[in-house]
Amino acid sequence: MTRVWQWNRPVTVREVLEDLQRERSIAYTTVMTVMDNLHQKGWVRREVEGRAYRYTAVSTRAAYAAALMNEAWSRSDNPAAALVAFFGMMSPEQREALDDAIRIVQRDTPLPGPLPAPPREGGGETGSEGR
Repeated sequence: MTRVWQWNRPVTVREVLEDLQRERSIAYTTVMTVMDNLHQKGWVRREVEGRAYRYTAVSTRAAYAAALMNEAWSRSDNPAAALVAFFGMMSPEQREALDDAIRIVQRDTPLPGPLPAPPREGGGETGSEGR
């Protein structure tokens, strides 16, 4: 997935293989199996191009990371304590990024408008009662 996210374009098994082989020895069939597994799990979609498939990420790396964090947090029996512990593990740079993210969310999420007035006691909706 790292290669698919980094390149941000449709990739073939051969392209991923050649890039991985710069770091270590790996078989074509291994990469093909992994790409097929990613497709089966819904992480990538694929389209036929000639005799090969081109694979494209279904979501961004950031969205994937967010989903992982949300899944871990939602499984906690005490989500508030989990968040406190997580925030305690953060570096100053990560805390700054969190502060930036909170500001963005607060800016982009408008506050709810005024609540409707509660109904008057004994009054109807037609406006003709009590006259």
